[in-house]
Parts: sequence; structure tokens; C-alpha cells
Amino acid sequence: MIEARRLHILRAVADHRTVTAAAAALYLTPSAVSQQLAALEQETGHRLVDRNARGTRLTPAGEILLSHANAVLAQLERAEAELAAYGSGEAGTVTVAAFATGIGLVVAPAIGALARKAPGIRVRVRDAEGDESLLMVLDRQVDVAVAVEYRGAPGEDDARLTRVPLYAEPFDAVLPRHHRLADDERTALADLAKDPWIGQSAGNPCHDVTVLACEYAGFEPSLEHISDDFRAVVALAAAGAGVALVPRSALRGNDLTDVVVRPVDGVAPTRRVFAAVRRGAEQHPLIRPVLDALREAAGPGPVDEP
Repeated sequence: MIEARRLHILRAVADHRTVTAAAAALYLTPSAVSQQLAALEQETGHRLVDRNARGTRLTPAGEILLSHANAVLAQLERAEAELAAYGSGEAGTVTVAAFATGIGLVVAPAIGALARKAPGIRVRVRDAEGDESLLMVLDRQVDVAVAVEYRGAPGEDDARLTRVPLYAEPFDAVLPRHHRLADDERTALADLAKDPWIGQSAGNPCHDVTVLACEYAGFEPSLEHISDDFRAVVALAAAGAGVALVPRSALRGNDLTDVVVRPVDGVAPTRRVFAAVRRGAEQHPLIRPVLDALREAAGPGPVDEP
């Protein structure tokens, strides 16, 4: 008989690609993870993982088992949701991981709405970048992720997650006040090819947006300054340190005195934001109202001009 918790460990190893990283995410020791994998291999009669200097990968047998594990774990989430509904599920705590501007734009308003409509639901918030929050959901560290589309993000057909679209917003060009293009109504990215750039760290979804947008415009940006805090990005642009692309909502509340903000000429790079839960958990009586509140807070369309 295969134990469900061992399937969860197998999935964590597949997601994190090393036993050590999977153990840290699951709050276990590496030896405990290795023991559970060995027990799972004994239960199935197959070698499930290969270990080498670059990390851990699943064998073909491991991949087969993982596909079934995703279905089994999703069904267990549905079972928990139905049991919670049977027991009313009107009170409890839901933990949401979201990036900073997502917290301000949709999570905080959703908490306010839930306080009026479902006062028994308590929401706890954890600040996490869009690429981090999805793994936190899969590792059961949080219940809901507010995440950003990025290269390598799990797709809508991913068997592990259910995604709920929230909103899309363009990135605007942020230039120093006295930049040579400051008087233009729109900014063509190709005209910034020789400028120093302010960007985000590799792994941050916004880093991918900036790099891809510049590549589409025909150049590789010279990222001379790196910050994941958009207040710092705007401050660096104001100091004349470089130019940047910033999501429109992240400009709200910033001091824009010494910068100019211009829409990007042509097709603007876009940040697409969605909520995600473990597949099967979307109907949980505590999680469903949170998803509804996030969707309502996001509104019907894209983020407006700052």
C-alpha cells in the first residue's frame, strides 16, 4: 500500500530537484526525506529517483508515479473540502502568499471584504515573489498563492494546481526627468538600447518581462542596477542611474517628482496575475470565499493609468 505522504514527498523532490531543498520546504531533515523515498521505492518495487552531482531527477518509473500522485493528492484535497463543507467550515484560517503590489491591489481589499461577508474566515498574509508562492502552495506552507505568469510557471493544465485569473497590467517605462526622451508621449524600447537599465534579480518574474521585452525590441538590456523593490527602482531612475520597466500598479504611492512615466510604444509588456491553490482545494468552504474575494477585488479589467 502506497502512503499518500510519501507521494507528497516525491512531488516535492520533483519540484525542488534536490533532496535537501525538498526537505527544507517540508520542514524535514534530508535523511528523513531519503528514508521516505527508499520506503516508497520498496512499496512500488521500482527505483524512482536518480541522484547525481547536479541534483535529483525522477526515473521513468518515478515520472509515471508522479502523474498518479498529482491525481491522488488532488482527490485528497477534494475529500478534505467536502468534509469541511459537511462540518460547515464557516470559521478558520487561510494563508495567502503574494508579492507586495499584489497584496496592496487585491489581497488587502479582499481581506476587508471578507471581514464584512465572512467574518469567521481569518486570512494570514505572507510576502513572497510570484515564483516563490507557487512552490509554497505545493509544499502546503500556504493555502493560496497570488502569483505572476513567468517563463517556467505551471500552466493552466498543470495537474497540481487550479488557477484563477485575477488581472493583467502593462509595464510602463520610467525615465529620469531630464532624459533625452522625456518629452515623448510614448517610449519605444529600441530607443533605450544604449541606456543603463535598472532591473530585478534573476528569478523574479519581472526580470523575465524586462529581458524578453528588450529582446523583442532587438537588444539585450545592460542591467547595471538590480532591486526587487520598485520604490528603490524609481529612486534610482530619479537619480539618473538608468531606465526601467515597472508594473503600473507598482508606481502608485511612489514619489514620481524626478522621473517621467511613459507607456511603451507598440505592444506593452504585461504582467498577468492569477491566484492558485492545490488542485481539488478550490471548493474548500474556507478557500472558495477567499478566491471569490480576490476575484472581486481584482475587478473586471486591467489596471488603469497611475
